[in-house]
Amino acid sequence: MKILFLEDDPVIGNIVLDFLSEFYTVQHCFNSEDALAAAESMSFDLYIFDINVPGQTGLELLQSLREFNDTTPAIFITAYQELKYLSEGFKVGANDFIRKPFELEELQARVENIKRQYNIDESIVIDENCLFNEETHELIKEGESMSISAKESAVLAYLIKNKNRVVSSDELLQNLWSFDEMPGQDTIRTYIKGLRSFIGKEHIINIRGSGYRFE
Repeated sequence: MKILFLEDDPVIGNIVLDFLSEFYTVQHCFNSEDALAAAESMSFDLYIFDINVPGQTGLELLQSLREFNDTTPAIFITAYQELKYLSEGFKVGANDFIRKPFELEELQARVENIKRQYNIDESIVIDENCLFNEETHELIKEGESMSISAKESAVLAYLIKNKNRVVSSDELLQNLWSFDEMPGQDTIRTYIKGLRSFIGKEHIINIRGSGYRFE
């Protein structure tokens, strides 16, 4: 599940980010301008917006997104107690509210409720017989489950997100590893070999001298 999280308070933001990142893929923005750019450049399963943030308010941001037919479910976080904000939030398309201060487990319960309501599936369909769950690092093929490492999962997810584009080993290394832990290209070849053996060579094409392409 991919969440776009808008919160300008660095303390609250980091606490919530650390907690949610244990269960979901989360992108944290500190202002509405960056959040809007993120929403326009990639897809998310859920928005969690604080109302009182720099630039557009969270309410105004969601209204702008809804005007462009963005139906991504949204939860508002707010310190406001007045009912008018609750009313305005639902008018612009909010699905739920949570008031500060709140327990992290309560926020997760609300996220899971949205997940159930919208039937948000964590699995990526590779083909009719094979599924991939990026968050649990699991491949399922014809009923057989295989756990892969977090880095193997990241490599496969990156290739899937760049479907039909040739991705070089250098690109994978630069995007998925920090400089001080970057392995050699042999590591990429080992990961690709293992992934191809399970999901099928027809899905990860080796483009000699250039890289790999997911199809």
